[in-house]
Amino acid sequence: MQRFDLCVIGAGPAGFAAASRAWDLGKRVALIERDRPGGRGLADGALSSKTLWHLSNDYARVCRNDRGYRAEGVSVSYDAVIAALHEAIDERRAQLERQLDHFETPSANGGSVRRVRGSARFVTAHEIEVTDETGAIQRVEADHFLVATGSVPRTPPGVTIDGTRVVTSDHIEHLPTFPESMVIVGAGVVGCEYATIFANFGRTKVNIIDRQPRILPFEDEDVAEAVSRNFERIGIHIHRESSLQSLEVLEDHVRYVVCDRQGNHCEPIHVERALVSIGRVPNTKGLGLEAVGVALDKNGGIVVTDTQSSVPHIHAAGDVTADVALVNVAELEGRHAVEQMFSAPTHRIRYDALSAIYFLAPEVATVGLNELDARKRKIPYRVAVLQNSLVPRTIAMRATDGFMKLLVSKDEPSRILGMRVVGPQAATAIQGIAFLIEKGGTVDDIDACVHPHPAVTEGVQECARALLGRSVLKPSAFGPTLLRVGEWSP
Repeated sequence: MQRFDLCVIGAGPAGFAAASRAWDLGKRVALIERDRPGGRGLADGALSSKTLWHLSNDYARVCRNDRGYRAEGVSVSYDAVIAALHEAIDERRAQLERQLDHFETPSANGGSVRRVRGSARFVTAHEIEVTDETGAIQRVEADHFLVATGSVPRTPPGVTIDGTRVVTSDHIEHLPTFPESMVIVGAGVVGCEYATIFANFGRTKVNIIDRQPRILPFEDEDVAEAVSRNFERIGIHIHRESSLQSLEVLEDHVRYVVCDRQGNHCEPIHVERALVSIGRVPNTKGLGLEAVGVALDKNGGIVVTDTQSSVPHIHAAGDVTADVALVNVAELEGRHAVEQMFSAPTHRIRYDALSAIYFLAPEVATVGLNELDARKRKIPYRVAVLQNSLVPRTIAMRATDGFMKLLVSKDEPSRILGMRVVGPQAATAIQGIAFLIEKGGTVDDIDACVHPHPAVTEGVQECARALLGRSVLKPSAFGPTLLRVGEWSP
C-alpha cells in the first residue's frame, strides 16, 4: 500500500485546484473520484446551467422585435440545445483530463498526482479504502487529507424525487424535451436561474413557489423587485408567501397544491414537471468521518476553522463545509488548504470580498455587503444607487432596466463595503470593486480610476462620485428614482 503526502477526496473544483497546488509544491497526491473530474462545476451544475442560460438569452434576443428588426421563422430545437450543452461540457472536461494526464508525470520538484477511481471511506485517521464500481477495494494512506466531496440537492419531506416527473438540478438537464409547464419549488438562486432559462426559450409555462414575501430573500429588496418585475414580463408566475402542501405524480403529469400565508389552499394545479430546488446539503454520507473524530454540523457539513477540521491533518473545502457554496470559493479554499498543510506562503481568504453572479433575467452581480448584511451587522453606511437609464453604455445597448448600488462606510476614509449590479454585463462591473475591498480601498480610489467610454463600469464611477458630492449627473436634477444618495446608522 502506497503512502502519499496528500489524499484529496473529490475531483470537483475544490479537489482539482488542491491537487494542482500540491503538484506545484512537489507533493505526492492521490486524487480519489468515483465519477469524472469537474464535479458539479461542470455537468448538472455551474458550467452546464450557465451554458443553457447563455443559449436561452441568445434565443430570447433573436425573438425580440423592439430593435428595428424582426427575425422570421425563428425556431428552437431542444435536441440541438442539449447537443450544444454537451459540447461545452466535453470541451472543458477534455481540458481537465489533459491536465490530470500531465500531473501523472512528476514535476521538476517531484510532485505527482495519481488518480484513483471509486468511493472513499475512512478506516483510520490516516487510511481510507476506495471501492470501485466492480466492488474491488484498495487502500490509500496519506499524511494529510482534503475532503472535497461537494453537496447534493436537499429534498423536502413528503416529496418523492423520481428523476423523471419530479426532478432536482441533478436531472433537469436530462429531460426528453422542453416541458409545456413546470413548477419550481424554491425561489433561491438555482430555482430562479432555471426559471429564467425555461422562460427565455418560450416553450414552458413556469410557476415558482416561494415561502418568503419575495424571491432572493438574502438580497436587498430593490434587487429582488427588479428580478420579480422582469420575471412577470417574461411570463413567470410566482406563488408568493406560499408553502407546498402536496405534490404527486399522476401518470403523465404532476399535481400540486399550495397554501398562502392566511392558510388558504389553492385549487390543485397540474403541470408536466416539477423541479425541487430548496438548497443543497454537504455530501458527507458514507465517508466515515465521525468514526475518525471529524466534527460535523447538523446538516452533515464538516466544521472547519480556516479549512482545518477538528482532526488537524484532515481539511475540507468547497460545498462540503458550511460556508459559501460557489465554484470560485471552492477553488480558493482547496488551494488555501494545501498551502496551510505544507506551510507554503498563503493569504487569508477574504470572504467579505468575494463576488458572485446570479444568472437571471436580468443578470445580477454581487460583491461584499448589501444593505441587509450591513444592517444585520449594525455597520453604518452610505449608499449611492444609479439607474442604468443614466449609463451611456446601457443606453446604447437599449437595455436600461436595472441599477448599480455602491455601499461605503460612514467613517473617513470611506471604505468600500460592497456593490450590487442589476442589468446587462453586470459581472464586468464588480471585479475591480472586489479587488479594492480586498486591499482596503476607498471611494476615492474608484473615482481616481479612469474607465473606458462607453462602458458599464462608468456607472460604478458615477456612484462613487455621487457619494463624494462631485458626480457629473446630480441627484438634485434627476431625483431619487434615478440617482439616490442615502445613509444608515444603527
